[in-house]
Amino acid sequence: MATPARVRSVDVLRGAAMVLMVLDHSRDFVHDAALRFDPSDLSQTDGATFFTRWITHIVAPIFVLLAGVGAALQLQRGVSRPQLARYLLVRGLILIVLELTVVRVGIWFSVDPSFIGMLQVIWVLGVSMIVLAALLFVPPVVVAVAAIALIAGHNALDTWSPPSGFEWLWALLHRGGVLQLFGATRPNLLVLYPLLPWVGVMALGFVLGGVYRWEAPRRRTFLVRVGLALIVGWLAVRFLNVYGDPTPWETYPDAAKTVMSFLNAEKYPPSLVFLLMTLGPTLLLLGLLDGRRLESRVGRWLNVIGRAPLAFYLLQWYVAHALAVVAGLIAGKDVGYQFMAWPDHFIQAPPDAGFPLPVVYLVWVIAIAILTPIVARYAALRARRGGVLRYL
Repeated sequence: MATPARVRSVDVLRGAAMVLMVLDHSRDFVHDAALRFDPSDLSQTDGATFFTRWITHIVAPIFVLLAGVGAALQLQRGVSRPQLARYLLVRGLILIVLELTVVRVGIWFSVDPSFIGMLQVIWVLGVSMIVLAALLFVPPVVVAVAAIALIAGHNALDTWSPPSGFEWLWALLHRGGVLQLFGATRPNLLVLYPLLPWVGVMALGFVLGGVYRWEAPRRRTFLVRVGLALIVGWLAVRFLNVYGDPTPWETYPDAAKTVMSFLNAEKYPPSLVFLLMTLGPTLLLLGLLDGRRLESRVGRWLNVIGRAPLAFYLLQWYVAHALAVVAGLIAGKDVGYQFMAWPDHFIQAPPDAGFPLPVVYLVWVIAIAILTPIVARYAALRARRGGVLRYL
């Protein structure tokens, strides 16, 4: 079966993930609680704060999985494996550089050279693309087995400690955390997204992309059934409370808090429970959206955003952060901390910094309104010009 130039359902789902992502980052910059505690900390959070964070958990798995699917679709459009390998290698390197430059400045509005930055989803995408460039030449069944092993088995490594001197490598691969590199006098690199098992998620997406060669009814049925199976698997693994997440869920006198505990899976690094919880709905949505025209106003809007995800991602940091600064200035607050890198950003934030959650949602809507026309124009330019723009 011929594959169209682009799979609309993939772009629409990616666009929806981008919109949710801006909500999460608006919360980071604007919410007063973001400076005081982790929204998943059940000892301090409330339901609205917890679920504002929780609904955005699906974003990173969508990005990484669909990057793998996109690579498979390029092969189906006639790109040779050597050509695709070169593209993935170059784009992967570009993404790693962008993480430590453009993204870093957008997050902190600071060029303090003593702080290297944070390794987040863009770094993971970059490294995973470089790995996928090599996996293109490996039989798909081997790639699938390796991907599933990484996703399902990496939690077995949670209690393992690396040999002395290799803690930094283990932080990059699995543990994450704060590193102090190059003789710095204080920690200067945050590893939020260790590579395992994200590399496996992208590899799984690449294998999954093969279903887009199938007839639409068969493909839809497969995606829906596998998505539902993963959701059932998530519920079963989480309920058993034996393996799959470093923090078991607990029962509380408050039923809502018990539900939050059950849903509160570890993202850094993503546990098996976290990935089942997010990849299941992702596949289910891919199946439900597949084959639909998606020509409603919302569908067209999400499609535009999903066609230029990297440009949207880079810009949204600056827009959300700038809106947070503007909101602070309008309210007459000290916004100096908004121009400081970690950890000074948190240490020097004044007591009245930030705003209640409704302001977060207002900033989110304004940010999306600003970003949409800019990204729409860029997506059209990218489609016309191609060339180097295809890497962005």
